[in-house]
Amino acid sequence: MNLARLGGLFTTLLGVVTLVFFLIHWIPGDPVDVMLGESATPSDRAALRHRLGLDLPLYRQYLRYLHSLAHLHLGTSLHDRRPVGDLIAERLPATVELAGVALLITLAIAFPLGTFAAARHHTPWDRAAMTFSLLGVSIPNFWLGPLLILVFSLWLGWFPVSGREGAGSVVLPALTLGTSLAAILSRMIRSSLLDVLGEDYVRTARAKGLDDRRVLWRHALPNALLPVVTVIGLQLGSLLAGAVITETIFSWPGIGLLTIEAIQRRDYPVVQGCILFISLAYVGVNLLTDLLYRRIDPRIRTGTDR
Repeated sequence: MNLARLGGLFTTLLGVVTLVFFLIHWIPGDPVDVMLGESATPSDRAALRHRLGLDLPLYRQYLRYLHSLAHLHLGTSLHDRRPVGDLIAERLPATVELAGVALLITLAIAFPLGTFAAARHHTPWDRAAMTFSLLGVSIPNFWLGPLLILVFSLWLGWFPVSGREGAGSVVLPALTLGTSLAAILSRMIRSSLLDVLGEDYVRTARAKGLDDRRVLWRHALPNALLPVVTVIGLQLGSLLAGAVITETIFSWPGIGLLTIEAIQRRDYPVVQGCILFISLAYVGVNLLTDLLYRRIDPRIRTGTDR
């Protein structure tokens, strides 16, 4: 990892921190009013605002926040009076569990669907697979989630409506996240496989008498993985961002729900800490994807490798 890449990472995170800090402070609403209520006296409001440091000019609050970040301190929650890092650490396992199960569902749906569509190109099976993919991309999570709750929780009673109690509680939120991502990934797998199946070495393998199944799984699919890895890496980062809506729908106690709760309470440090964590995870996944490129295809080199 060269200095340019580290510099780009630092610049991206600084931009996210700056943008989120000023946007959250410009949103209408006062955390003091949320904490004390409408019946509080002006002196009580002024005392609490001074204790929280909210009476300082905005640029001074920003500099204090950057100073805290430089010392690896995300601040203290205005509502719970606890370190933001502790709150994120408590919610992180739930978000990782949801993202992991959603990714497994994505791969379990996308790889067979995309491969089968490429192998049966221009057939009704191909059109059916792409129709499913189109529906998966078109249906938003905030509509699919309540629909799954209505069918599988209220009508059939197979899974809990919300919360994180038992292994079955993760199925519906993970399916909500994984369906749309599987639709995107299956289209990419199909497109990449169709490109590879037209290469000369694939025709040579068929000319040697290899059956279509071996040609597809041993020759075509491994060489079609590079663009697929790109999409998987981007989707893994988007799982954390997309989980904000899904966790809210299913009351899943992860970082996404924590972010929404903090926004409602005008808890500035928690909102900033959650979004910074999500951004860091997204950038980290992209870096890991870049490193994985060279493992899959040695022909790919960075500027320092040449």
